[in-house]
Amino acid sequence: MAMKIRLARRGSKKRPFYAIVAADSRMPRDGRFIEKLGTYNPLLPKDSAERVKIDVERVQYWMGRGAQLTDRVSRFMEAAGHIEKKVRNNPHKGEPHKKARERARERAEKAAAAEAGAE
Repeated sequence: MAMKIRLARRGSKKRPFYAIVAADSRMPRDGRFIEKLGTYNPLLPKDSAERVKIDVERVQYWMGRGAQLTDRVSRFMEAAGHIEKKVRNNPHKGEPHKKARERARERAEKAAAAEAGAE
């Protein structure tokens, strides 16, 4: 059975609250899970101790049984210092999209034309 340690959404509309759960990867996000391992409340301030609560011993137990952490849960574990930080490389982060590149090119062409006309 392929196991994941992931977030399961709880809470009402526009009031998110997540449970950190160990679940079969084939189950729906908010569906059946095997064990609740912690909670995450994104509405609390980032420096609050209540924002992320994780039972680290149980997470490590499930990781020992072959469970994979999702990206968000692995970031929580990294922030708590329980697992080593992964090197993430997104070479396209911060690059403008197609429309923005076109507008910048048009502005550069207009500036070049205005400069050539002024001389």
